[in-house]
Amino acid sequence: MGTRLGALLAPAGMLGILAFTSSPAPAAGHTSGTRRPIAEIRAELTSHSLEKIPSFSRQTGLACSACHTAFPQLTEFGRAFKLGGYTTPASDQVVSEKEGDDESLQLSLIPGLSAMFIASMSSIAREEPGTQNTNVDFPQELGLFLGGAITPHLGGFLQVTYESGGGTVAIDNVDLRYANRTNLGSKALEYGFSLNNNPTVQDVWNTVPAWGFPFTESATAPSPSSTPLLEDDLGGQVAGLGGYVLWNGLVYGELTAYRSAPQVSSNPPDDTSESTIKGVAPYWRVALQHRFGSHYLELGTFGFSSRLYPEGVTGATDRFTDLALDAQYEVPLGGGAFAAHATWLHESQRLEATFGVDGAARPENSLHSLGLDATWTTRPRVDLMVGFRTIGGDSDAVLNAPDPVTGSRTGSPASTSFTGEVAWRPWLNTRFAIRYTLWTEFNGAATDYDGFGRDAGDNDTLYVYTWLAF
Repeated sequence: MGTRLGALLAPAGMLGILAFTSSPAPAAGHTSGTRRPIAEIRAELTSHSLEKIPSFSRQTGLACSACHTAFPQLTEFGRAFKLGGYTTPASDQVVSEKEGDDESLQLSLIPGLSAMFIASMSSIAREEPGTQNTNVDFPQELGLFLGGAITPHLGGFLQVTYESGGGTVAIDNVDLRYANRTNLGSKALEYGFSLNNNPTVQDVWNTVPAWGFPFTESATAPSPSSTPLLEDDLGGQVAGLGGYVLWNGLVYGELTAYRSAPQVSSNPPDDTSESTIKGVAPYWRVALQHRFGSHYLELGTFGFSSRLYPEGVTGATDRFTDLALDAQYEVPLGGGAFAAHATWLHESQRLEATFGVDGAARPENSLHSLGLDATWTTRPRVDLMVGFRTIGGDSDAVLNAPDPVTGSRTGSPASTSFTGEVAWRPWLNTRFAIRYTLWTEFNGAATDYDGFGRDAGDNDTLYVYTWLAF
């Protein structure tokens, strides 16, 4: 939906376990680099005094600190919980029924229901023409989540969000999973299937678009006109079914096929539809993870290939191929946790349909983006975040034409920003934050970027928000 904030408030791995302390260090005798069974990690976590808060937290009997460092960044247990299908129960929260020797029902005694409320204020350095600056959204978003175990091997979450910008209520992120484990030779093999509606929402690392920095966004501040397709453009408008494996806690692989599943347009798609997938669009993911004592490192790649009808469901298509490299690093630091992420993404575009109707100056274009961010979660419950993002690519005077605020005088998509944020969490399910984003280049230039006298620095944004989960 409009901002990524609504999409992220059902964090990958724990709806409502909104936690903010470091991942537990490996237990004595644990071999560095081999992931422990989830039951062993859970036993260690429950030996500590933990505050208990919404949804998955009610299911597992664990608090935010079990699954998250700074929201929505996952700990070792959070990643294991999600890959395990959101099914880890607390022993005193399950009812069951048997038919002969077969168990036919297993349900949590506590419904997996959570809610979130976001209010925000956005102020940009120079107001957009004809608008009032220092905009207040109350609420910016209001969401309800259903999540948790359905059967011992099947679980998931479903998000319904009200968004103030459009005044609409709609299905947001959905991720339903079957998960199990076996042995391949002498090594553990975890495997599962995911049915979801947003490419990368099924991922367990905070380097992918669905769960990446800055985690929340202003609903009204200007943003670059060109971004790669994989960066949330298809969220909520597709359905994907795929399988994944994790071998020996070390190597992860996934393949998912997506098909258009429109929510706010003709169903089935017809000649009035937009951005409809031709056939299926494959998404792939490979990652290598390892723990070196208290240090954790992930290196990976992911990608997405699609052929889209810009309008209708016949004729020429535009082809987009996205390929990304990513890295994630974590370490306990000063009684809290430090995490850093890096993502480089390149998109090749073959715009046969758009070029054919004079919607682009050239039939082939490319985009690339680089995102770097770091978070230090300190005590008592203060998060310090910094981020850098740059977008570049081929200039196209038709795709990126001059236009007030949103256009480009040069035809270039080049944009660069620096972001800093400080957040305070008096309780684990509350968050008060202030962020400033500084733009050094916007839509191809630092000065008069839109051809109507607006500078990149005019879009510098102060964003203050409150987030509650209950």
